[in-house]
Amino acid sequence: MSPLALRRRIGQLLVAGFDGTGIPVELRSLAKEFGLGGVILFARNIVEPEQVAELAFESRRLVADVPVWVSVDQEGGRVARLKAPFTEWPPMATLGRSGDVALAERFARALASELRAVGVTLDYAPVLDIHTNPKNPVIGDRALAETADEVARLGRAIVQGLQAEGVAACGKHFPGHGDTSTDSHLELPLVEHAPDRLRAVEFLPFRAAIDAQVAAIMTAHVLVPSLDEARPSTLSRRTVQGLLREELGYDGVILSDDLEMKAIASTYAV
Repeated sequence: MSPLALRRRIGQLLVAGFDGTGIPVELRSLAKEFGLGGVILFARNIVEPEQVAELAFESRRLVADVPVWVSVDQEGGRVARLKAPFTEWPPMATLGRSGDVALAERFARALASELRAVGVTLDYAPVLDIHTNPKNPVIGDRALAETADEVARLGRAIVQGLQAEGVAACGKHFPGHGDTSTDSHLELPLVEHAPDRLRAVEFLPFRAAIDAQVAAIMTAHVLVPSLDEARPSTLSRRTVQGLLREELGYDGVILSDDLEMKAIASTYAV
């Protein structure tokens, strides 16, 4: 393989964030030399719908031969990068309390229609973590429910609704971030469950999403000693390859959570 081909394969693994409401020169240069898998939009990149649509259009054209993913965290509630005049959706716990699968799919279709209208092609949703720890500072009302069966049932409907309207869904955060007491944005959380418990509870929503052909699954920056004593799940071959790929049979795209989060960046070289 030539050095150029290798660089472009590496570039395809990167989803890049950037500052400002337009594509910076540095990102254009990076995309030209290395290629690029996608961009992620944050609040710092967003002014109003027309500007988002133009930014998405320019982003998709950064690489000539392969369309670039335009992605965003648009869950509803406190994790929503697109504010009014976009629809301001309630947190997923509100949807979960309804227990209504048809409503979950209607919500996802409506959300996807808005995203698609401004050129977003990948949404980092749904959250498939289970709200088993009321003291969890990072998941909380982002979770659909407190039981695995409910999260699986509603999460599957959201995956199907998003993807039926042409927006790729991303289930998160494997192997489960629901039962943690620290925020992975700030430090590395610990999950102390045995593998049998994880398979019986935390994995169920991910199995349902895989069965629904979810386009992507995001890994969690959590340390699960029963799975890998040395490395957090994002960096663990045992977890990503051994469990998600081989045991659960997932053959779609696997994405890391943000590598600038302190759970990874302050402890591991990235």
